[in-house]
Order: sequence, then C-alpha cells, then structure tokens
Amino acid sequence: MSTPRPTRADYVAWRTATTRWRDDDAYGHLNNATYYELFDTAVNAHLYERTGVDVRALPQIGVVAETSCRYFREIGFPEPIEMGMVVDKVGTSSVIYRIGLFQGESDEAAAEGRFVHVYVDNAHGAGQRPVVPIPDVIRIAVEPLLR
Repeated sequence: MSTPRPTRADYVAWRTATTRWRDDDAYGHLNNATYYELFDTAVNAHLYERTGVDVRALPQIGVVAETSCRYFREIGFPEPIEMGMVVDKVGTSSVIYRIGLFQGESDEAAAEGRFVHVYVDNAHGAGQRPVVPIPDVIRIAVEPLLR
C-alpha cells in the first residue's frame, strides 16, 4: 500500500526559493542534490528566523542523521519553488521534519523530503553521542510545526 501524495494542507510553515540555471541537470530537471540543499535550507532558515540566534554557536547543535526524498514529478529552472515544512516528532535529542516541494499551482507536492536533526555537544562535534535534551530555544522554534 503506497503512502498518499502530500498536499499543501499537510504543511505548516512556508518559504520560497528561487531556482537557478545551474540547479538543473543534463536532462533539464532539478538535480537530486539540489532537493537536499532545499530541505537543509528550509529547516535551518526556519531555525535562524524563529530562534533569533546563530544555531551554529549553540552549546548543542543539530547534525543531520538521516535524509530521504520521495519524487513525484519533475521540477526545475526557471520557476520558484515553494517549500512547506512540518515536524512529525520532537524527541528528547532529535527532531524529524518533512519538507514538501511545490512548483506552480498544483496542490500536490512534486517531492517530499524527510530530514532528521540529532543534537550533539557543539564542543565535540558530529562524532559525539546525542545530547539530552534539545536546547529550549530550538524546542520553542519547532513545536509550533508539530502536526
């Protein structure tokens, strides 16, 4: 049984990205790596805006522990891409996001990414074990996105 294709109503926070000529691959559609750049940008731009701090300088930082993408239809340059975001889970040391990519008037996502941040001690970097709990400033920024 397949998972239903996400729609605009499935997301809480929105931002728009401008596409660039170089975002397309040799076949004329968005390069796979660009999808992941968009997911990363949506999440981190939200955190910067909602926390008002440089999240890279916090005592605990979110490192990407998992990403994935489901592709539904082609998108690419020159039209902008709308990115919808929702949080599926806020755990003790991690946050699970879903980011839908939309281009044009369609109510259905062209792609949907899963993006997992695990919080670690910033003094020791990404090789360390998760830190409990997630910083309060992050929790306050992401809990309104829970659905």
